[in-house]
Amino acid sequence: MSMAVANPKPIASFVPPANPATGKRIGKALGLKSMGTPSLMQAVKSGLSWSAVRKFLDITGFSQQDLAKYLNIPERTFARRRETGTFDPRESEQLLRLAEISQAALDLFDDDTTATRTWLTSPVRGLGNARPIDFAQSEFGAREVRDLIGRLADGVFS
Repeated sequence: MSMAVANPKPIASFVPPANPATGKRIGKALGLKSMGTPSLMQAVKSGLSWSAVRKFLDITGFSQQDLAKYLNIPERTFARRRETGTFDPRESEQLLRLAEISQAALDLFDDDTTATRTWLTSPVRGLGNARPIDFAQSEFGAREVRDLIGRLADGVFS
């Protein structure tokens, strides 16, 4: 006798940005011309350019060393990427994820880059006293950060 599950619970789901404009601004934060999902997927597959990294660093105020650490890229590899001008797809996806989290946090803090950078790099109670930037290194952790930002934006104590 087999037991069928009528409505299985999805294993993973997309959590939209707290602010719908955030999604459109992610590509802009990286200096990309087109910001639709297919274009972002193609940009990741092709590898984001060094100019996207420069744009991201300008907007966030992170140093190159900090970004290399947050993307889990050895500094020598990061320097080679600067020389070649392109990131590989895995690194590009990580950068895009970090840009999404950063943009959502920037929206939460009304475009205050200092407050955003401080929040991303400080222990946060809603994440078990972990830093959001550390959580954002994996897709599962990034979902938690996006969810927390959404709760904070809605005024839910977290």
